[in-house]
Amino acid sequence: MIVVKKAEIQHIEGIIKVCSDGYRATYSDTHSHEYIERTIREFYQYERVHKEVTHTNDEWNGYFAALEGGKVVGAIGGGLIDQDKGEIFVLYLDPDRRGEGIGTQLLHAFTDVQKSKGAAEQWVSVSKGNMKGIPFYEARGFRFVKEQGSFNNHESENYMSLRYRRAL
Repeated sequence: MIVVKKAEIQHIEGIIKVCSDGYRATYSDTHSHEYIERTIREFYQYERVHKEVTHTNDEWNGYFAALEGGKVVGAIGGGLIDQDKGEIFVLYLDPDRRGEGIGTQLLHAFTDVQKSKGAAEQWVSVSKGNMKGIPFYEARGFRFVKEQGSFNNHESENYMSLRYRRAL
């Protein structure tokens, strides 16, 4: 049985593994190896994830983990980007666990957190060409708003992100 809860220190290694493996599985066909590994080094290293698990506020609501028998099988995190606007910054699953409803459980639990903090709408950025994320979010009521450059592009890179939003 899957349990979704606010992540704790003992979940850090599992969050790192799920996010790193999920990121590689999601972007291996659309992004360079250099981009993927650079992003993983920046966002999914122990010190950063430890800080993001232990220090939360409205701008960063923390990580929430999907646990099965204490093992992390999925993770979500985000925060408020405005007084009434929540954003999902990260949502990844163990790549072998896709299609089991774990992502939906994470999204529902995290949406409840953001609504309790006053969010009336929710945003997410999805990389252009991410055919795992785009259908997932569209099926849950997110609608395309605009395209913009990806957050972690270097000068020679031109990866694009699609901004989606939904009313809560």
